[in-house]
Amino acid sequence: QVQLVDSGGGLVQPGGSLRLACAASGFTLDDYAIGWFRQVPGKEREGIACIDSNNGPTTFAESVKGRFTIFKDYPKNTVFLQMSSLKFEDTSVYFCAAGSSCKSTRFEYWGQGTQVSVSS
Repeated sequence: QVQLVDSGGGLVQPGGSLRLACAASGFTLDDYAIGWFRQVPGKEREGIACIDSNNGPTTFAESVKGRFTIFKDYPKNTVFLQMSSLKFEDTSVYFCAAGSSCKSTRFEYWGQGTQVSVSS
């Protein structure tokens, strides 16, 4: 079955870095676009980054542009989100998701979420 497992969250100081992983099973990474989202209590879910199917173009939210990078590791069947220069406002639960394209409004499969906390 199709499954996404996201991991790599933790506590980090401002200015620090973390790498989140989205391990996919039941499908090849070329079949779906993979996006990263984040959500804090009381606020709307925010799309952060996305890489299209077939290792296509990437897109980033303005809030993370220049600080976050997304890439696919095909041998590991895993999509990574490399986060650097982390800020307090980056604190959130992060989710990866698979959909038809990065322009899609619907993502079919979701990871369970991983907590990122930025604090001094």
